[in-house]
Amino acid sequence: MPQIVVLTGAGISAESGVPTFRDADGLWEGHHVEDVATPEGFARDRSMVQRFYDERRAALLNVEPNPAHLALAELEQTMGEALLIVTQNIDDLHERAGSRNVIHMHGELLKALCQSCGSASTWDSTLLDEPACPLCGVHELRPDVVWFGEVPYEMDRITDALADATHFVSIGTSGAVYPAAGFVQHARRHGARTLELNLDPSEGSHFFHESRQGRAGDLVPVWTREMLWH
Repeated sequence: MPQIVVLTGAGISAESGVPTFRDADGLWEGHHVEDVATPEGFARDRSMVQRFYDERRAALLNVEPNPAHLALAELEQTMGEALLIVTQNIDDLHERAGSRNVIHMHGELLKALCQSCGSASTWDSTLLDEPACPLCGVHELRPDVVWFGEVPYEMDRITDALADATHFVSIGTSGAVYPAAGFVQHARRHGARTLELNLDPSEGSHFFHESRQGRAGDLVPVWTREMLWH
């Protein structure tokens, strides 16, 4: 059976109504990225950052998985753990679609990270009022989101999976942010067949064996059917 690693980025969730990470003017929903997505920004204005992520967390209630998320979940039903989704997204749309073998390399909006004891807790309400950590009781919770300058989660597991993959598919990513931008080269170097599904060719499009342009909700179901017929 093929071993497939799928990398998903902002483009797959944008079709569900989740705003993409950065607009053309470099702002993230009206904020400078360094203010809301760095440890320094959090240290400077803790309340603003907590409020920003509280709003994003609440907004998740108004979006639903789209055909691309659902198609990947359906493929997992057949392939099981032979299909691994590595997502740069911090939403829970893959899980809500039914996917279980998912790595959130940039963290999860619906979790809170305790800066005192290091534990991560499921969290769906506000952090603005500085609640106590459910495990240690200290009031040092922050969004469990990997900010710029921090190390993405589970990189060893991701690197091993890419080395073992027979297929690597990148969906809805810009190909501009490392380490994820280097995944295609790592997978291809170890013999994987590589495919890009994106609205437009990414910055790393030339590294892929094949690149298809269009909406994820259109392209992903077609590709998953190809794999099921394989």
